[in-house]
Parts: sequence; C-alpha cells; structure tokens
Amino acid sequence: MAANNKCVIAARLDYHGAMFEDLNHLLSPDGLFVRGGFYPDADDHVPPLPSGIPAKTVLLIGNAGAQMWHAFARDTGAVGKNPLDTWLRPRILRAADHVRATPLFPNEGPPFAPVPDWAMAADGVHRSPIGILIHPEFGLWHVYRAALLLDRHIDLPASPAGPSPCDSCERKPCLTVCPADAFLPDRFDAAACVAHVTSNAGTNCHERGCLARRACPVGRKYAYVPDQQKFHTAAMVRAVRSGYGT
Repeated sequence: MAANNKCVIAARLDYHGAMFEDLNHLLSPDGLFVRGGFYPDADDHVPPLPSGIPAKTVLLIGNAGAQMWHAFARDTGAVGKNPLDTWLRPRILRAADHVRATPLFPNEGPPFAPVPDWAMAADGVHRSPIGILIHPEFGLWHVYRAALLLDRHIDLPASPAGPSPCDSCERKPCLTVCPADAFLPDRFDAAACVAHVTSNAGTNCHERGCLARRACPVGRKYAYVPDQQKFHTAAMVRAVRSGYGT
C-alpha cells in the first residue's frame, strides 16, 4: 500500500511538473514565465473564483530582464491608452485558459490585488530599501504581470528561501543617488520624482531610467534596455499625474 501511495505522489509531481513546463513553453516566446506559486489563506486576500469558491492555488506570471520588451517591441498591433497591458492581456488569458485558471491582473481595480505580498510568499523576493521587490538573481529588474487562480491544489516547487541581498549590501547606493531625494524613510515622494524627471535636469532619469534602480549591484545583467527604461519612466509619469502612485 505504501509503495502504491509513493507511485501516486510521484505521478502527481510529474504531472504538475509537466504543467509548469507546458505553461513556460507557452509563455516563453513572449518573455514571460511562471514566477512561483502559493496556497492562499484568508490573510492573503485572494478574491474568490467566479463560482464563489476560494482559490486553492495561486500562480504568478511575470518577466525579468529585456526579453519581454523585445517581444512587445516586435509586435506593432498593441494600441490604446496602455499598449503594454493591451499586448499582455491575450497572452495571459491564453495561459489561464490552458490550465483552467481564473486570471487576475495587478492593474485592475480598485480594489487592487496585493501582488507584492503574494510574490513574497511565492518567489523568495524581499522589499528593497527603495520599495521595489528585489530578487536574488534578477535584482530589481523583474515584474509580476498576472496571477492565475486555480480551483485545485497542485504540487508547487519550494519557494527559494534566503536573506535579502540588501542585508549584506553595506553601501546601499540606491538610497544616496536619487537627485530628487524621492526615497524618504517612510514613503516614495512620487511628486518630487516626476518634477525632476520632467525637468531639464532629469534627462538622465527620463531617458535611461531610475538612477536608484540602476545603482543596485544585484542582477545587473538583467537591466532593462534604454527604450524599455524610457517607456516605463513615461508610464510612471502618466500614472502619477493621473492620480495613481501618490
């Protein structure tokens, strides 16, 4: 009986390992991949599924480095107010349909899903001194684009455990290079950041991306390319001016 049980467990692990591999195969041409997963409880504030039942497993989908940007840039059909979101949506929906999951997008709300908290449960990331989640390999150059909510438990790989890379960073250059002094002890001064970025003195930040982010020594090989940096900086400026991020 015990031997049979071991066979069943092994089969389940193989099946869900194949599911992860299949999902990544589907997502990888667009520079996306499964970032990890977790089993939610009430404290995680995961919304119920459309059927009304609680989600049993949450998978996070995201990207790191410039691969997704190159895939987005090669496609010219994404239009509208938020072209990257427009481009991403059908790809996430296709992945969700592939594994019979309900997709959830971080930018849709209110209420907005606490994706950073979910990421810390799923992917071994930590809050950096400037607020962005830091990954031990990707540094600050990664994003979580969507969550897939499943109505069943699946076997998950162990979340990478370890201290934050920031704990052993003595200089913490991310806290000293911001020309706008936007990284305050208790908050990010988005208005000060935007005022600098859109001024004549802010060309470096506007064209090449946040100096504080670029100062981090972790994961530099994943740093965004200049066009990608400029795109995200412009999006941040629009978001702050429209009332988000303040």
